[in-house]
Amino acid sequence: MGISITIITESTYIQLSRAPHSSPPMLCTSLKTPQILRPQLGPWIFDKMGGAPNKRQKREEYKKAQNERPTTEGPKKKFYRQRAHANPFSDHQLTYPISPAHMDWSTYYPAFVANPEAEQSMTGIQKEGEKLHAVKQLRKDVEVADIGCMEIRSQVTEFVQERIKALRAQNPNNGSYQNAACVRANTMKFLPNFFKKHQLSKIFLCFPDPHFKARKHKARIVSTTLNSEYAYVVRPGGIIYTITDVEDLHKWMVQHFEAHLSFERVPEEEQEADPCVQIMKVETEEGKKVERNQGQKFIALFRRIEDPPW
Repeated sequence: MGISITIITESTYIQLSRAPHSSPPMLCTSLKTPQILRPQLGPWIFDKMGGAPNKRQKREEYKKAQNERPTTEGPKKKFYRQRAHANPFSDHQLTYPISPAHMDWSTYYPAFVANPEAEQSMTGIQKEGEKLHAVKQLRKDVEVADIGCMEIRSQVTEFVQERIKALRAQNPNNGSYQNAACVRANTMKFLPNFFKKHQLSKIFLCFPDPHFKARKHKARIVSTTLNSEYAYVVRPGGIIYTITDVEDLHKWMVQHFEAHLSFERVPEEEQEADPCVQIMKVETEEGKKVERNQGQKFIALFRRIEDPPW
């Protein structure tokens, strides 16, 4: 007669079965078991299920070594567990200034510490710091600070920050990548906490989450409410760049920006002549992925128009 063991710990289930005189049972599903149960279950179970804890331990050891011994080698993505999504409506443990005047940019831009009022001219709200590949290609003489990414996911933010550190270390003499940074932030809630009125000249919305389900549309990075916040932080004449491989999302963004009184769509000929567009299409990681999969890229640019006289 076979033996069946079922262990339930905080909605985690393991089912093991063993017949007499057979080899130890194999683990069917993962387990997060309190330390107190380990002696009762026997070491053979945890030999079989050692993968997840070992991976977590390796990630911690790798990050600890990176902090103790700074290196020019870039971070390895396998040591940064990246989730596909983060709920922008949740109360994440975020650090944000109470106003733009309280934001200390010197932590992110040490090369600009002498000029605390340095203009943040480009901000990317996108996946994994999509713009980092080509920040220096755009400007050879850096006079303003650029934000490479505003990202809500902690692991992605940490990965991009480590990547920037490595790129700066690889180019110590020419000052490359000093104008790139990654800030963990929820732009849907706290964008005006970081930037004062008309502080930005460009915003990049690169391959944002499409949120296909209708009940999730409120989480899209483009909406009537958010467009008003973009209009607040972008100066007149500034441009918002959008790119996606999802046609439905492209139509959504075009519809909402064209309906907003503070924006007008940039003509296609002017759009194609903009060097930022080409870099956004071919130099970003997601852009390369779409290219490999022979997918389409839908692009639209919107200019911030002057406010009417009151």
